Amino acid sequence: MGTASSLVSPGEVIEDGYGGEGGEACEIPVEVKPKARLLRSSFRRGPRVIGASFKSTGSVDLEYAAEYERLRKEYEIFRVSKNNEISSMQKKEAKLDEENKRLRAELQALQKTYQKILREKESALEAKYQAMERAATFEHDRDKVKRQFKIFRETKEKEIQDLLRAKRDLEAKMQQLQAQGIQVYDPNDSDSDDNQTTVTAAGTQCEYWSGGVLGSEPSMGSMMQLQQTFRGPEFAHSLIDVEGPFANVSRDDWDAAVASLLQVSPHVPQALWSNTVRCYLIFTQETRAELDIFIKKHSPVLRRMCEGLGHFYLNVCFPEENAAKYAVERRQEIERSSVCVLLLKSAVTSSVVEDCEEAFVKNPDGHPLVLYLRTGEDHNLTEPTRQLLERINAADKAAKVKVVDHSGSAEEGADLIYAQLEKVIKQELLGLEGADVDSKDSGIEEGREEDSGDVLWDLHDEQEQIESYQQACNSTTSQLGFQKYIDRLNDMIAAPPPTPPLLVSGGPGSGKSLLLSKWIEQQQKQSPNTLFLYHFVGRPLSTSSEPVLIIKRLTVKLLQHFWSISGLSMEPSKILEEFPRWLERLSARHQGNIIIIIDSIDQIQQAERHMKWLIDPLPVNVRVVVSVNVETCPQAWRLWPTLHLDPLSPREVRSVVNAECQSMDLKFTKDQEKKLERHCRSASTCNALYVTLLARMIISISCWSLEKSLEQCLQCQDTMSLYRQALKMTLNSLNTDRERHIMREILCLVCASHNGVSESEVLDLFPEVELPVLSSLLYRLNRLCFVTLRCGLIRFQHLQAWEAVRLEFLGGGSSSAAYREKLIHYFSQQLSQDRVTWRVADELPWLLQQQEDRTKLQLSLLNLFVSQNLYKRGHFSELLAYWQYVGKDKNSMATEYFDSLKHYEKSCESEDSMTKLANLYETLGRFLKDLGLPSQAVAPLQRSLEIRETALDPDHPSVAHSLHQLAGVYVQWKKYGNAEQLYKQALEISENAYGAEHASVARELESLAMLYQKQNKYEQAEKLRKMSVKIRQKTARQKGHMYGFTLLRRRALQLEELTLGKDSADCAKTLNELGVLYYLQNNLDAAKVFLTRSLEMRQRVLGPDHPDCAQSLNNLAALHTERREYETAEDMYERALDIRKKALSPDHPSLAYTLKHLAMLYKRRGKLEKAVPLYELSLEIREKSFGPKHPSVATALVNLAVIYCQLKKHGDALPLYERALKVYEDSLGRSHPRVGETLKNLAVLSYEEGDFEKAAELYKRAMEIKEAEPSLVCGNALSRHSSSGDTFSLRGPAPLPHVPR
Repeated sequence: MGTASSLVSPGEVIEDGYGGEGGEACEIPVEVKPKARLLRSSFRRGPRVIGASFKSTGSVDLEYAAEYERLRKEYEIFRVSKNNEISSMQKKEAKLDEENKRLRAELQALQKTYQKILREKESALEAKYQAMERAATFEHDRDKVKRQFKIFRETKEKEIQDLLRAKRDLEAKMQQLQAQGIQVYDPNDSDSDDNQTTVTAAGTQCEYWSGGVLGSEPSMGSMMQLQQTFRGPEFAHSLIDVEGPFANVSRDDWDAAVASLLQVSPHVPQALWSNTVRCYLIFTQETRAELDIFIKKHSPVLRRMCEGLGHFYLNVCFPEENAAKYAVERRQEIERSSVCVLLLKSAVTSSVVEDCEEAFVKNPDGHPLVLYLRTGEDHNLTEPTRQLLERINAADKAAKVKVVDHSGSAEEGADLIYAQLEKVIKQELLGLEGADVDSKDSGIEEGREEDSGDVLWDLHDEQEQIESYQQACNSTTSQLGFQKYIDRLNDMIAAPPPTPPLLVSGGPGSGKSLLLSKWIEQQQKQSPNTLFLYHFVGRPLSTSSEPVLIIKRLTVKLLQHFWSISGLSMEPSKILEEFPRWLERLSARHQGNIIIIIDSIDQIQQAERHMKWLIDPLPVNVRVVVSVNVETCPQAWRLWPTLHLDPLSPREVRSVVNAECQSMDLKFTKDQEKKLERHCRSASTCNALYVTLLARMIISISCWSLEKSLEQCLQCQDTMSLYRQALKMTLNSLNTDRERHIMREILCLVCASHNGVSESEVLDLFPEVELPVLSSLLYRLNRLCFVTLRCGLIRFQHLQAWEAVRLEFLGGGSSSAAYREKLIHYFSQQLSQDRVTWRVADELPWLLQQQEDRTKLQLSLLNLFVSQNLYKRGHFSELLAYWQYVGKDKNSMATEYFDSLKHYEKSCESEDSMTKLANLYETLGRFLKDLGLPSQAVAPLQRSLEIRETALDPDHPSVAHSLHQLAGVYVQWKKYGNAEQLYKQALEISENAYGAEHASVARELESLAMLYQKQNKYEQAEKLRKMSVKIRQKTARQKGHMYGFTLLRRRALQLEELTLGKDSADCAKTLNELGVLYYLQNNLDAAKVFLTRSLEMRQRVLGPDHPDCAQSLNNLAALHTERREYETAEDMYERALDIRKKALSPDHPSLAYTLKHLAMLYKRRGKLEKAVPLYELSLEIREKSFGPKHPSVATALVNLAVIYCQLKKHGDALPLYERALKVYEDSLGRSHPRVGETLKNLAVLSYEEGDFEKAAELYKRAMEIKEAEPSLVCGNALSRHSSSGDTFSLRGPAPLPHVPR
């Protein structure tokens, strides 16, 4: 047994527990004890007892055993509890495994259910889309049936009106027979059973019954009159009354005014409608220095200015040494020049005298004239010069020649010439009076855009169509036997509806375009109330053959007649889809017929697909005429009524050839005539183009004899071979190889281009070519029917000419690539010089596409000014087609433009560059909005707004542009509150900047009206729309269309010279026309002078009671009404009414015309008692003319009822309203707007009578009709024949101004 010290490990040192410092260390043998004792000893506390007894040691061992037992039991308990916990956890784990398996099974079931539901959803969506397609098809079919029913109903109503009119004619004839003593027995009074009418006369036979009146078809005039009266009031809204094509021309409608002017004078000089400003310079050797300085220093400035405005500029001058051999070309250039400038000092040559005689003496009013006279101390005029100046002075009766008298240096003289020319070009040629025009200013484009609202379209396309029509009308080959075709065309047009499109077919060159032009010209004279929309399609792949642009142009021309072209979609597919709807809506509001003419419609790519609207039923007052080549006519169109142009007869062939020979003082021998007659017998040698070209070739080749030329030409059996022969003969007739090379190059460039090339571009491409050589060459090619100048561009006259050049010079097109590369290089140079004109934008992308160069095409499109030019001129579909060809979708295209704009913005520092940048951002925003990406359009529009507010001013008009476009995006998002706020802000800025009567203000008002219309705020929308229309009409009177204003002014100047002769009826008529022209130009003082002279001359020549005097009185009365000189106007209207009552029949339209306006004047002045008998007489005239159940009679009833209401004669007004309501409901339907207007008037009348329940009921029904009425753009646009001029409201007369103007 060991002691406690045995617990110490071997080698340890035991220290004294009491702190003794002198203790020694010793080693004690170790005895290993049980573990429990070791543990126990380790738990002992307190000081260690030295020298303990054996008894105490035994007790410790017992304690160890007890502790051991206790610990063992605790361990067993712990082990059992843990085993229990483990078994419990295992049970829980098993339970969780089972739950997991159950949940997995449920999840799989849910997934299967989800897949099933997803499939059901997809099938439901598919069924929904199919249902939507069926609904759309049903909607289309329903609209089609509605149109067919409408046409059927209107056709039957028209037949009824024809029968009523025929009945009235028969009754009138019977009355005439009875007045002549012829007894007419009534079959109802006869006892016989044959029920026949017996006419007895002493020795006479009534021829009236043999005409078959009841079975005859109505003429064009009768159709137009009936349609006009059926649609609404039959009188034009204009106050001016003139004869012939000017009948009822409204000054508010510039298109109609210009069209009427062209009807009066179809042969308008080319200088008026050419897109090129041609400056013809006549000079001598003494003034050569001024000419050289002007051409070198100032011509580029004028050219840049004109090109910035979309025109070309060209200096035309013939050096004295070569002038003699270009006599014909000089006369032609003077005739088509825009302005002529004469530079003189002391002496003149014969060529100068000849040019001055042609330009300054024979035709001083043909174009503006400038005379530069250099004087000095030693200035002595030679006798020829003095005589020439005297003749010029004598011819200049109106003092219109601008004289520049200069005695300084040549450079100062050139500066004076430039200043005068710049003024003439701006004010007299381009109509920019008082405008400080800078070609760099983008505001010009914005100003042009304002006139079209938010719709972008190209004035060059319109110019091209005008020139195509003018050239066809002025063609010398129009002396063909077309009258028989015109008569047949009139008969086909006059056929009762429904009428499918009319087809004019014939071979290539048979004269279809000439026929349609002549027919349009005649119809415009005979039917002034008919709206003509024509389009002449050019060669394939040209702009004029683009179907989207064609339909868009026709839609815009339709909308222009209603003073609003907003609401037109820019998306190509929607433009094609919505055209029939626009046509139906607008035709229902037009007083008269609408005739659409599309020439060479088969040249449009995929014409059947893009012109599907032709197959649908047309509105009752719409006619469509299309021309096609008989070989390429689609099969489905061959079932339409067709007018086929036959080959020319031998007599017509002789007349064409003789006309050409007489122009050159040539005559065929009898043998030559027989040869020609034997040759021109087949269909290919008897068409108009072949015969014309043949005659011109025979007489134009000066290097050969007439017999040799005839033999060469007669070897060609068709037009194509004749054209190719003409090319060879023309090349052989040229003097030098250089001229032949120039001719070949020019024709190849025109053939390879998109729309042709201009003369200035040819001179740039070939610097060695002088203008006299180019002019002579173009004159020859024009004489041979190869090329013509249209919209300032050299183009092919006929498709066969283009094909002949392609085969002869380009190897069938295989060599076109080289010429396209030459044009690409030329336009790329202009692009590198930051000159992005409309020509660069038109040609460069198209040429790159034809060359299949996608990389360069994309780079050209990323030139922001190219894309901006295309978009702002309305070539939206063309721009999209280029991007699609490159392989970009809408989003990637937007990203490309954003990146380019960010890169361009880094280089913008000046104010001018920041303004351009803002314009680019705005254009991009509008483009993206039109693409259907409004979310991406907001950022560039907001950036444009920020730039303009920072760089310009928060109140600058350009800021209004940005606000307007941004509001348009919010409208697309249907955030109407934000859009209204922006529109009002833009309206406020525009009013502060321009005044309350500007086109910009009208645009904002119209946009607000459309917004209110979408929110069903009809009263506010109607009010704003009327304000917008009024402003647009007023600005049109003051400004007018640039082209139309120039035409009207130039026509007035021409007519002034015709009034200087003796008194005659024709001279008085010319004076009347002059007064109307000045009235259209808002020059009321000049109009009064000429109308007064016309009245005085008619009274002297024709007598004071002649109907022509009534016309002049009526026009003067309208003029005084315009100036608010009501007393004078009233007196003249009464005098005109007295004359017409005596001279005309009681139901004559002119009498009703004067009655209407005199009654309106009485009402305006508050003389209601005087107005009543006039309205009663007007009612009688309408009842006699149209029958008691015609809508026009209902209109007269309403007018009379309104007067009675204002006189407080409610008892007299009520039956008139009720009768008018019944007529409207029976003739127009219960939901027609006229019914709603009448119900509203009846509601007001019932309210004033105290019958409030009836008033509420009537007003509710009127509002239901108004809300259900389909809106046109932003409401029911007023036409120039709107009911607003014929049906009055229940308000009192307008107060008169205190001081007349």
